[in-house]
This record gives sequence, C-alpha cells and structure tokens, in this order.
Amino acid sequence: GIPLIKALREGFAANRIDTIFGILNGTANYILTRMSEQGLSFAEALGEAQHHGYAEADPTLDVEGIDTAHKLALVSALAFGSPVRLDQVYVEGISQIDPLDIQFVEEFGYRLKLLAIGRHDQGLLEMRVHPTMIPSNHVLASVKGAYNAVYIHGNAVGNVMLYGLGAGMMPTGSAVASDLMDLARDMLQGRPNRVPPLAFLADRLRDIPVKPISEVRLCYYFRFSAMDRPGVLSKVSGILGDNHISIASVIQKGRQVGGAVPIVMLTHEARESDVRSALGAIDRLDVVQAPTRLIRIENNAIN
Repeated sequence: GIPLIKALREGFAANRIDTIFGILNGTANYILTRMSEQGLSFAEALGEAQHHGYAEADPTLDVEGIDTAHKLALVSALAFGSPVRLDQVYVEGISQIDPLDIQFVEEFGYRLKLLAIGRHDQGLLEMRVHPTMIPSNHVLASVKGAYNAVYIHGNAVGNVMLYGLGAGMMPTGSAVASDLMDLARDMLQGRPNRVPPLAFLADRLRDIPVKPISEVRLCYYFRFSAMDRPGVLSKVSGILGDNHISIASVIQKGRQVGGAVPIVMLTHEARESDVRSALGAIDRLDVVQAPTRLIRIENNAIN
C-alpha cells in the first residue's frame, strides 16, 4: 500500500540515491513481531498470520524472502538506474528463526527484521534480503505487525521513510486500484512526455555490477550450541581469529555439565567469505552439537 514507485520516479528525481533499506513484506514482519512480543515459535506465528488473512495457504514466497527480493529488484532499478535480475539478489528467509535468537538479539539492544538492502557504493551494487539485526532505537525497529516501511537516503533530501500497511485486503486493493487508474489515464489521454517506467530514459540505464555476498563486509551474530566443557570458548575464538574475525561481545548463559549450552557472539566487521569458512570449521568440532546460527547486523550504515 505504500506509494513507493511514484515517490522514486518523481519525488526523488533531483536526488542520487545511495541506500535503500526496506521492510517490504507485511506477512514476514507480522510473524517476527509476534515471535518477539509473545515468544511464539515460527510455526505458531505463521498460523496466526494465516488466520488473520495476512499469509497465504502456501506462504513460501513471503517467509522465504522471495516476494521481498522481487520488490527489491524493481525498487533498485528505479533508484539506481540499473536493471537488477532476481538471481542477482541474495535471499534468505525467516523460517529458520528461533525465538531464542530473538531473545538474545533484543538483549544486545537490537530488533530483528526481514530487511531488503540496496546500496550503491564505489561502482558496485549490494542486493540482499535476509533477517537483519538493526539497533532498537532506529525508526525501522518500531515498524511492527503487518506494516511495511522503506528508509531511503538521497544526497539532497537526506533520510526519508515511507510507512504503511503491507498486508491485508484493503492495502493491496488500494495499490492495485492506483495502478489501474494510472493505466486508464494513459489510455484515455496519452502522455508522450510522461516519466519513463524506470524513471530513467532507456539510453541512460546502465548495468552496474552486483557485489557477491561473499565479498560483503558486515558485523555478525553467532549462536553456537556447544558442550559445557573447559576450553570450548578458546577453540571457537581461535578459529574465528584465524579467519580474521574479531569478537565484540559474548554471552554464555546457564550451565549444563555434559550437555550443550548456547554461546552467543557479536563480531566486528568481517568479510562474509571469512565468516563462512570459520563457521564451517567450528561446526566440525566434536564439541559443537548443532549448526551455528548466523544473523547479519546493520549498524552505522543504516543511520
């Protein structure tokens, strides 16, 4: 229901857009909100969303980030003047999010959102959709339930946020009706000088390379499920250090002698390829009982 396309094509015409951060799927945002506020599991929150008409019987496109990726590809073409294919967008959904991770995320002072991220920097585009930790005092952190929001930075206008319902019968109907009215105007009146569909004239569109996810540098959240034994933290820290990953914060709660306990870490900025290499080695340790949970963090870049 947010009139984002018109805003990008017309309202931001005088701006060079550097970044777009978007909560673009009301279903996913509703689920994460219920998991956060009520401690529900993913399955329980999804059931609620379906009961209220926010989720389809087959919710795959919504909860796996695919719907958000389609929207990001379109919005990025409008914002950056470069066609973006769906297969150029890194996509990760929310179906594997555990309430325990949401609890730890909030303890560190963050909120978890399925975030669409488009960034144009140094001649490259970043195109990503994945669960993302954002500071709890950021305006996007307050977007709850079935609401959507898009946070845009333009070189002239600065930071702007558009906000509105993103799921449900009436918001969807409003957006469809607006598109139909635009088409009807064009058919009845003809508008040879109208703004081009992608805001840029065809000969001004250009292909901007998309940075592979392996080359992206971010801060990270890790949750290890490790045996409660002496030396475990040292082994994990050693592997991280060998892969150029510096630890910023650590939480280890509870004792379960002979059993597995959660060890949660936040890192300083690191390269995704180094992170993947480190986690592969850590998950092969005999003291690690389950695959490590990873969540990416957006800190300074989103402010």
